Amino acid sequence: METAAPPRLTATRERYIDTLRAVALIRVIIYHAFAAAWLSFLFPAMGVMFALAGSLMARSLDRAPTRAVTSRVRRLLPALWVLGVLLVPAMLWHGWPDRPSWTHLLLWVVPVVGPPGSEWGIAVTQVLWYVVTYLWLVLLSPGLRWLYQRRPVGTILLPLGALVLLESLPPFARDSVQSVLLDVATFGACWVVGFAHRDGALRRVSLPLLITLAGLCLALGAGWALTHPSEDGLDLNSIPLAHGFYSLGFVLLVLRAAPTMQWLVLVRTLDRLITLLNARAVTIYLWHNLAIAVCFVVGDRLQVWRLDGFSQLGYFAVALLLLLVPLFLLGWVEDLAAQRRPQILPWRPPPARGANRSAPVPIAGRRSSPQ
Repeated sequence: METAAPPRLTATRERYIDTLRAVALIRVIIYHAFAAAWLSFLFPAMGVMFALAGSLMARSLDRAPTRAVTSRVRRLLPALWVLGVLLVPAMLWHGWPDRPSWTHLLLWVVPVVGPPGSEWGIAVTQVLWYVVTYLWLVLLSPGLRWLYQRRPVGTILLPLGALVLLESLPPFARDSVQSVLLDVATFGACWVVGFAHRDGALRRVSLPLLITLAGLCLALGAGWALTHPSEDGLDLNSIPLAHGFYSLGFVLLVLRAAPTMQWLVLVRTLDRLITLLNARAVTIYLWHNLAIAVCFVVGDRLQVWRLDGFSQLGYFAVALLLLLVPLFLLGWVEDLAAQRRPQILPWRPPPARGANRSAPVPIAGRRSSPQ
């Protein structure tokens, strides 16, 4: 299939990607803090995160295919290793009745399936499914990119077909492996749509057709969720088939948009916040659930419950303050992983550049709820 040369992505359009990723990360934190299932419909953050990652991965593959995979893996894993160095001994010290073998603990080094954790550490380990899924999609990207360049529509539909089969057939693998397969299939289409965004293919689809396709995916996802609610109710995060289709429809719309973000420089605080969230996305994601879990203990000592109707917001504020601890103390690991100069607060917006501007690794809840 012959394709036109991809349009050059300007700095302002790339800033739109930064903004989407920042919004998705904030939405993930709010979802876990307030257990607001309706947020999965309002803004399916995980689908957006994987689509943005796919777009950036396509750029890396086109520019330096031999380094694209190693670069992404290098940016992702060091923050996980730091978490493991701190959390695994803490879980062992606290008591781990069904402690895994030492070889199984190597999954904290190379997480091809979810790294093991104790019940005491579940607040942290339950979010690691995203790291595993992201890693596998990165490893699969050279093959997916090759296939996409020859059969773009078929490559987008391939993960959805796998998702339908996985949801229709009895499990055929261990729970840990089955979970990885299901997650990759759920968000694989969003990842490949990221390729289409990077190539400019989404811009070449007529707007009425794209809106129709997106609406169909949204309707299929919402309809399946309504007719097949999980034990958690109407929460896309616990209904994979609905999540896959709904997320695909949503990202088709948000990635087709290309708003100018020049106005962002006029709102300096917001501009810096978006920069900070992108530069520390891995750290924030890995530690936010622990901050939420601990905020109730700290909040009770501060008597946040005295705020009555506003106590939830009070505990949330405590969680955000607690999240600043790993942000300040450990965030620099992301700088080293990305081969940047380590900084305590990397919130100065990047200089205006075109498609060559390097971006930090996207990342972006619980395996029981992916956000």
